[in-house]
Amino acid sequence: MGKSRKLCVFVSLTALLFSCSSEEQDAIQFATVKSDKTVQLSNDVNSPSCNVHLELAYATDDNGHKAEIINNAIESRLLDIENLPMQQAADSFASVYATNYKKNFLPLYNQDRGDESKRSWYEYHYIIKSEAGKGHKASTAYNIYLDYYEGGAHGIIQHLTMNFENKTGRTLSLADIFVPGYEHQLNVLLLNALQEKTGCRNITELHDKGYLYSMDMFPSENFILSDDTITFIYNPYEIAPYAAGTTELTIAYSSLDNILKNSFAR
Repeated sequence: MGKSRKLCVFVSLTALLFSCSSEEQDAIQFATVKSDKTVQLSNDVNSPSCNVHLELAYATDDNGHKAEIINNAIESRLLDIENLPMQQAADSFASVYATNYKKNFLPLYNQDRGDESKRSWYEYHYIIKSEAGKGHKASTAYNIYLDYYEGGAHGIIQHLTMNFENKTGRTLSLADIFVPGYEHQLNVLLLNALQEKTGCRNITELHDKGYLYSMDMFPSENFILSDDTITFIYNPYEIAPYAAGTTELTIAYSSLDNILKNSFAR
């Protein structure tokens, strides 16, 4: 092997090792807090109740300033709270939710308490579970699973996501990943992926199954990055009726080369 070739190999290996080392140093450390709160709506023995259960992954203090950035983003998105330690934020949310449940619905329940068929209307729950895992290159994928019932015909189950840049802790958006004007090409790819997933040949067949009945295809800001793909997650009612459940559409970066920013190109 010639000297120049040896030098190229050495430089390439050094760059690779440096890149891996840098990514490891930037990796975000997470822990989990839990909070439970249950309150009865009335003093009746068989009173309806509300249960709030939270299991939230949060960035630990070991991450320095970016932990504050990440945790504020999580608290703002999930709890409508900012700038509190995660345990305190979770406990505060659970307490306020339970208190408001009793305050707002006890008067209504007092009117309906003689009708046993309406009792289930007042059995509330609000559950959030989240977890953090590897994303694309130097990012962290943050998955949120939300399950709640607040009256009505059925509860709501949602899969929400956030993507954190490991180096800074900031939340990544589609504008960070794609070049300006990406929407049309991405919408075409998403529509093709949806047709393939549902076995539909055209938009008419999609409409017949309830998809995109009153909206056009769009790239959801609810997405998860991996090393090779980006998965867009659509919760019930976003592009399909409740009965269709959650729809996940995965697109390979190799299909997105001309609209990806350089940092996300293969």
